[in-house]
Amino acid sequence: MSEQKTVLIVEDEKNIVDILRFNLMREGYRTLEAYDGEDGLNKARSENPDLILLDVMLPKMIGFDVCRTLRQEGNNVPVIILTAREEEADKVLGLEIGADDYITKPFSMRELIARVGANIRRSAMISASSAETSMPVSGDLSINTDSHQVYRAGKAIDLTQREYELLTFLASHPNKVYSRVDLMEQVWNYGYVGDDVRTVDVTVRRLREKIERDPANPVYILTRRGAGYYFSV
Repeated sequence: MSEQKTVLIVEDEKNIVDILRFNLMREGYRTLEAYDGEDGLNKARSENPDLILLDVMLPKMIGFDVCRTLRQEGNNVPVIILTAREEEADKVLGLEIGADDYITKPFSMRELIARVGANIRRSAMISASSAETSMPVSGDLSINTDSHQVYRAGKAIDLTQREYELLTFLASHPNKVYSRVDLMEQVWNYGYVGDDVRTVDVTVRRLREKIERDPANPVYILTRRGAGYYFSV
């Protein structure tokens, strides 16, 4: 890689930290380590890493609170939540508070390295892009792509970064149907996909709850049964 990227590992199990550090350094990343949530939050603020691998169950401050605090402070560093639990509620909460991705322990190191790379590339592309100020959308929904703000009937809607990216992607290709795999590749920037296409469903559901007047009967993001999702105009 042209410029060395820094990954902050926030994890209280030293053996996992050691394995992650070894594999990330072998791929050319610089690593920083924190063994509790408070230290992780402080290092995220002071060291400005390119990505954070963030465990959920941490001493002093849980991972969700670390992520939530960073987002409230306007820090959009990519965050991958590490969780030992498979509960859907954990995944939904992680996405809702602004995490970019999650990976469930035990994970394959190859998959984790791929996700780290994908999220860092995606973040770099967002920083480099200079999109038009406004995007034509339907009904009373509008998107300001300079400020990354979405409005419905003139009122700002609070979206996570991933929800915003999914909305702008679909809205910029109106009436075109994208499968879950398509969206994982285009929006999540993964060149591979596993069971986590469910992430797309979770994100669509959360997005509908925020932009639709009646989420059970959406008018913007529609489902084409057996095919995928599309933005209706």
